[in-house]
Formats: sequence, structure tokens, C-alpha cells
Amino acid sequence: MSRQMQRPRERETNLETWVPKTRLGKLIQEGKLTTIEDVFLSGIKISEPQIVDSLISDLQEEVINVNLVQKQTDAGEKSRFKAIVAVGNRDGYIGLGSGKASQVRNAIEKAAANARLNIVPVKRGCGSWECGCGKQHSVPFQVEGKCGGVRVVIVPGPRGLGLVSSEVAKVIFGLAGVKDLWMRSFGSTRTVPSYACAIFDGLRKTYNLITPMDWVK
Repeated sequence: MSRQMQRPRERETNLETWVPKTRLGKLIQEGKLTTIEDVFLSGIKISEPQIVDSLISDLQEEVINVNLVQKQTDAGEKSRFKAIVAVGNRDGYIGLGSGKASQVRNAIEKAAANARLNIVPVKRGCGSWECGCGKQHSVPFQVEGKCGGVRVVIVPGPRGLGLVSSEVAKVIFGLAGVKDLWMRSFGSTRTVPSYACAIFDGLRKTYNLITPMDWVK
């Protein structure tokens, strides 16, 4: 299940009424930090979703999954909805979050805010031996992601291959700006939250390895 949400007009209204509560938010509003790269280099944790909205104007959202969760209490069964939402700008940034609420809309809004707090950069490149074009259309090397009982292996693909993966994975890779790759999955892949989290973990690990191109001359 996936669909786009939140119109740009609504996002602009939220930014106009935003009053920063954290040090990072105040630095951005004062103009001392102007890009999302500056935020990651500062090492300060993102604690307000409006920070990401103000720095990434073309951010898009996709609902990955919505489930009904029931909890047994003394008063009886308590039903809530759990939503998984992915956000990205289709150009090297991706975030994944979850949220619970008694109504579907509120659960999606909470998940979208949580996804913004978890946004990370994705290192892209041309890691396939079949290609070697040097463009940022795939991942630079093979990475592995894990979450719960799910493990995924993301393998670089040649240009023009496309995304050889499931529909859920295609949504996440598309938001991250990755266009060509192979993916192998192991374990309980029908558990969509763990499956999506494993893919996100693999993309996050693309910055765990420093390549010669990243060396400072």
C-alpha cells in the first residue's frame, strides 16, 4: 500500500507558523545553517520535523503500510492504527518512520513527522562492473540491511536495469533517488514494517564505508 500525501501548500502553512524550540531550529531560522548538509556536518540531532521541511523543499511522502493493532486492557480491547511512512526528495535523502493513533489520518501524520526525524543521506554511485559510467544511478557497492527477522542484500546494477525488487522496495528506492539495482531478501518479508526497515537500514549503511572518492585532498 502506497500513496502520496501532504500538499505543498499545507507544508508552507506549517512552516509559517513554526516557532523553533531547539537549538538547531533556532540556528536554521537565524540563517546560520542553510542546507541539510550543514545540519549533518554539525552533528546536532534533528528533533523537529519542520527543520527538514525548511531545508528540503521538494520532499515527498509515501504511505508504505497501515495496520490495525489491538491491545488487551482491563476495560477490554483497545484498537489503534499503526502507519509506516517513507519520505524523500528523490535525490539522495530518505527517511522512514512509524506512528500510532486511534484514527488513520493521525497515525499517518505521526509517522510522517517521525520519518522526517529519521532522514539520512544515501550515497549513490555506479558500483556495477557491467556499467562503469560513473553516474549516480545506483549504489556504489553491495550493502546489507537487517531488521527483526528480515535481511536484505542490495546489489549495484548497470544503468538501464531498473529496480529488480518488490513494490514496497521500489517506493523506498525511488524516494531515495536510486534507479538501478538488484535486491535479494531473506526471512519474513511479508512483515512489511520489518521489511521496509531492513531496506532503510541498508541504504543508511551506504555511508559506513569511505571510498577513495570521499578522501579529502
